[in-house]
Amino acid sequence: MSWLKKMIITLMFSLTLAAGLFIGFFGPVLFQEGNPVPLLVSILKLKTTDSNYVQFLNSEKQSMYLAANQGKNPLFEVKEFMKSKGWEFEEQMGSGLIFLKDENEAIVLTRQYSKYFVIWDVSKSVVR
Repeated sequence: MSWLKKMIITLMFSLTLAAGLFIGFFGPVLFQEGNPVPLLVSILKLKTTDSNYVQFLNSEKQSMYLAANQGKNPLFEVKEFMKSKGWEFEEQMGSGLIFLKDENEAIVLTRQYSKYFVIWDVSKSVVR
């Protein structure tokens, strides 16, 4: 019985230490967008489905999407998404992509989320 108790205590200590090291090492990346749970769920959806992007936030003012970084052109999915909504790509200014539709202008803000993913913010008025 004493052997089993020592083994359980050692296992719990090891798991606690591993979790602490994981959070210490990956914490800044995981928590850069606040609550990491919606992003982790979206990453799992991207990896387990054929989808090219996943919506992880849908509020009254904006929608946020996560897409895999496709190497040479990480913003390809944003441009295709906006094209499907009837918007035409005009130009890129920094991290913002400018789109035109019927003399209206929309800006989609993008940012890198780790080496493998890109997050994009789309205004609700754009995706209607």
